[in-house]
Amino acid sequence: MINDKAILVGVDGSHASYKATWWAANYAKHAGLTLQIVCAYSLPSYAAVSFDATYTAMGDDNAAHSDAQEILSKAKAIADEQGVEAATLIVTGDPASVFVELSRNYNLIVIGNRGKGGLAERLLGTTSSSLPAYAYCPIVVVPYTDDDGNLMHLNNTITKVAVGSDESKWGLKALEIAAAFADTWGAELDVISAVPKIQGIDGEEGVIESYQEDLDVRLKPIIEAHPGLKVNKQVVPGSAVNALTKASWNHDVVVVGSRGRGGFTGLLLGSTSQGLLQHAVTPVYVVPRKYVEAAESRLDTVPSSPAEVPTKSLDEISGVEEIAVPTAEPEVAAKIDAKIDPDRQ
Repeated sequence: MINDKAILVGVDGSHASYKATWWAANYAKHAGLTLQIVCAYSLPSYAAVSFDATYTAMGDDNAAHSDAQEILSKAKAIADEQGVEAATLIVTGDPASVFVELSRNYNLIVIGNRGKGGLAERLLGTTSSSLPAYAYCPIVVVPYTDDDGNLMHLNNTITKVAVGSDESKWGLKALEIAAAFADTWGAELDVISAVPKIQGIDGEEGVIESYQEDLDVRLKPIIEAHPGLKVNKQVVPGSAVNALTKASWNHDVVVVGSRGRGGFTGLLLGSTSQGLLQHAVTPVYVVPRKYVEAAESRLDTVPSSPAEVPTKSLDEISGVEEIAVPTAEPEVAAKIDAKIDPDRQ
């Protein structure tokens, strides 16, 4: 099947969302995919504090719509400087439900994290309602700063990818996607399996050996499918959240499933991905539960890629408007770049 789906990035005028735009454009250029940028707002709750532009009139749809266009114009300039032409959308109403429906139409959705409220906060939400749990395509969450507020630098190329692995359908799909992603970039893949602390059980070494054997079994088809891929494996004791957060400091991307039931005691990757999203310092590539289940009751209907998920016409999705906006001047993008990533070469 020819995959002509695009990458979607959400912006809200925050520098965190512009940083996500930069990452999405960089990846779209590398993968040869098209890029679409969406700005979402709702009235009256999405007021001045949510926009970095000039929106000050509570409940003024015209002002909000105008500010959304300005935000899209700036985001287009960021994509344009990388040679990526982007289409633009405006979403009104509840962005969480709209983005879930939109996710049917994309290879990937990218959002920024650690902005001052706004889009990311409403899309990530809680485990029970977050976009990473319910989207029909994978989600990449790009951090703006670390926990101490230090700006994080993003590389133009990806050389090291980490993935959290367990035996669940979600964990297996995350491993498969991480391997393909790393292979596309010519990057190394580090596969991490976490062994939770188990009280009152003798033979801890035997438990770790069992995890290592299980990991070898999971890796065999991956290595066969990607013979040129350098794969490293780690079985580490303790929390998966801690292990993957630590990995984010020396990897360009961390891949994780949004929910899992595998492993010796049942590793819950749903809670893992939520914890990871709060503390990771590198983009986190989340394989959603809904994507793996493919909206079917039987898990053996997992799609091989987002291309196999049926699309939905924009006319069928309430609150979505495709709109053409001019691209901001290059100086605008340069000013934003200097703010979001001073180390950019």
